[in-house]
Amino acid sequence: MPTKSLPCVLLGTALSICLPTLADTAVEHYGQLAVKGNQIVDRQAQPVSLAGPSLFWSNTGWGADKYYNAEVVNYIQEQWNAPIIRAAIGAGKNGGMLTHPEENIAKAEAVIDAATDQGMYVILDWHAHHAEDHPKDAIAFFQHFARKYGAQPNIIYEIYNEPLADTDWASVIKPYAEEVIAAIRAIDPDNLIIVGTQTWSQDVDKAADDPITGIDNIAYTLHFYAGTHKAELRQKAQYALDKGIALMVTEWGTVDANGDGAVDRQSTQKWLDFIKRNQLSHANWALNDKIEGASMLKNGTAADGAWSDDDLTESGLYVKSIVKNWSDIDYSGDE
Repeated sequence: MPTKSLPCVLLGTALSICLPTLADTAVEHYGQLAVKGNQIVDRQAQPVSLAGPSLFWSNTGWGADKYYNAEVVNYIQEQWNAPIIRAAIGAGKNGGMLTHPEENIAKAEAVIDAATDQGMYVILDWHAHHAEDHPKDAIAFFQHFARKYGAQPNIIYEIYNEPLADTDWASVIKPYAEEVIAAIRAIDPDNLIIVGTQTWSQDVDKAADDPITGIDNIAYTLHFYAGTHKAELRQKAQYALDKGIALMVTEWGTVDANGDGAVDRQSTQKWLDFIKRNQLSHANWALNDKIEGASMLKNGTAADGAWSDDDLTESGLYVKSIVKNWSDIDYSGDE
């Protein structure tokens, strides 16, 4: 881990020694995150707003899983000054957890271990659109990671990426969430849990009207794509915050909701202003080289993390500037 310049301590009148200290990484700086009212706060009960990227689906055979490695995580922290990264672990079939569990668990652990070494927070995302169909698999997944990493303060559990529009909050999503949360809390009593909301994690107003109660450190997922989602969704989000629930933007895009299209800088800036004003944390979709507008990397970019700006797409360059300049804190500790 990098070190800061050496602090010097005076011994007597003429002798001083300089001692090495660990760098002030994001996790060292903020410590255990928690929910207080409608905000996510640090160990000093101060609001925290973190910015970073989300990896693409981890599914074996889809191509994006090659970026689930330490070199990529190190690049994001060291070159983007990112204090957080999201691992989008495919929860279904076709190369996901239902068909390739060991492979996907290994990918998640590679990202978590690298993020931990870098002093970053990591969102462990059960990346599904039908999670309620396989609650036992979700429970087993999160129990594994809670046992292995739950004592660490940098783990954030995202238990359902994007429920669909016809997946009802009150009768389906909320009961599923309560069951998975109970399994996590039996092992890990305090790390953040982020709960997906109806309609691709846009109907945060429904969650605000009927929130999960009796459990600490629960926040709710808000997703947006700037080319598609505008003021109406921000109004929903503001309603939810005003009702008293905490939100985390675990996925957002600069482009249209289908992941493609042109970068919409004007709409993105309005969203960033909203996020900054409400001190939310966010992860941009997606750290991948797929040929579509949302990808940060140009097609064919190597998975070694030895990248220059020439390897980044228009969206990638834009998001890099957002993440790198989001905070005035140098999380790497370099002077």
